[in-house]
Amino acid sequence: MLRSLSKYVINLLIAYLERPSSHQFELATVNIDKLIKTLQPGDVLLVEGKQKFSSAIKYLTQSNWSHAALYIGNGVIIEADLKLGVIKTEIEKYQDYHTRICRPINISDSDLGLIVHFIEAREGLTYDIKNIFDLAKFLFPAPPVPLRWKRKMLEMGSQDPTKVICSSIIALAFQSIKYPILPIEKCIKGRKEYTTRHHSFFTPSDFDRSPFFQIIKPTLAGVFDYKDIPWIMHSNT
Repeated sequence: MLRSLSKYVINLLIAYLERPSSHQFELATVNIDKLIKTLQPGDVLLVEGKQKFSSAIKYLTQSNWSHAALYIGNGVIIEADLKLGVIKTEIEKYQDYHTRICRPINISDSDLGLIVHFIEAREGLTYDIKNIFDLAKFLFPAPPVPLRWKRKMLEMGSQDPTKVICSSIIALAFQSIKYPILPIEKCIKGRKEYTTRHHSFFTPSDFDRSPFFQIIKPTLAGVFDYKDIPWIMHSNT
């Protein structure tokens, strides 16, 4: 009885969080065909979501990006979905969304294969339910959160390795081959050394901020000449 009631409450909360947000959003800046043509396996696709839970993530991270997915090729991404957990889906799902491509640099084919295999092996894992409740807290009226507390508040979720959120599973995949995202720098005996952050601290915008991921603009990835833009001429009258 309690389990059924708990599942009912969780489903109600998920349905609420997936409702469209009343906030304004950026329009898609590139068509889906050009996006697919530009993407390469291993790219991290950032998405500006349009749901209520997206607003909570954007508030905490102070960025446009509320979701992250890993592109594995042939128009397919792997992502952690709020309702379905870790799934493969077609990139067309985000054809009307504002997106950004973050590309890791100089990854070998073998390491790239390990990253993809790491996430594919976790297909079917469920979304971290505690994270859902954590997100819900920031959608109700509350005093402003001081900036110095926001990063700590992003360490959300149950810490259960069988439950994931979108950015943490991608961070784990890259960390599994020791590819840096936002490593912690330490000076040991006069030499710089690095250690990884806990995966629960990572947010979608961290891939944007990382100095180890290149931002790829699909419009500029091919041949671009601003003089070829067919401007509509307006009279001064």
